[in-house]
Amino acid sequence: MSAVRTLTHADAALPRAGALQNAALIVGASVVTALAAQLAFPVPWSPVPITGQTFAVLLSGAVLGARRAFVAQALYLIEGVAGLPVFAGGAAGVGALIGPTAGYLSAFPLAAALVGALAERGWDRRFATMVAAMLLGSGVILVVGLAALSRFVPREHLPAAGLWPFVPGELIKSALAALVFPRAWRWAQPQPDAPRSGPAA
Repeated sequence: MSAVRTLTHADAALPRAGALQNAALIVGASVVTALAAQLAFPVPWSPVPITGQTFAVLLSGAVLGARRAFVAQALYLIEGVAGLPVFAGGAAGVGALIGPTAGYLSAFPLAAALVGALAERGWDRRFATMVAAMLLGSGVILVVGLAALSRFVPREHLPAAGLWPFVPGELIKSALAALVFPRAWRWAQPQPDAPRSGPAA
């Protein structure tokens, strides 16, 4: 039996979104990811910087749902390959997708889609499940990223170069999202006992 799909925040805000509105959401998410990528902090012992990218990627999944988030992150990669300075530190070009950061970047659409699919099943409505969704999305990025980074970094140095520097940040981001999203749903839902104005029916 298939799981019942629940609303995402984008669905709740735009319940009758048409093609233009969905396109705007997708483009907007790619722009937010590009802006977050500029919050980049080089790590001396790693060719992969710490950035705000992954937070934007995973949040796009939670807000938009699986399909729109996947397209948004695929669009983000296309923008970068086409020469727009949207990657970390204003980088651009196909080199980013064949260099040390290739695996992390190429995993963005998959991670966003995973978090989006979980949000569509209500995982963004409780603290524990939202943390789990964010960590699973982060896990996809880190696993694919490490696999690609292994072509550039010796195996014994791989965890220090491509895993451990990012774990604290991913834990903090997951906790922040888990604090915000369930609370946002409570604010968005009308209170069943709220008094009604106007004449009784």
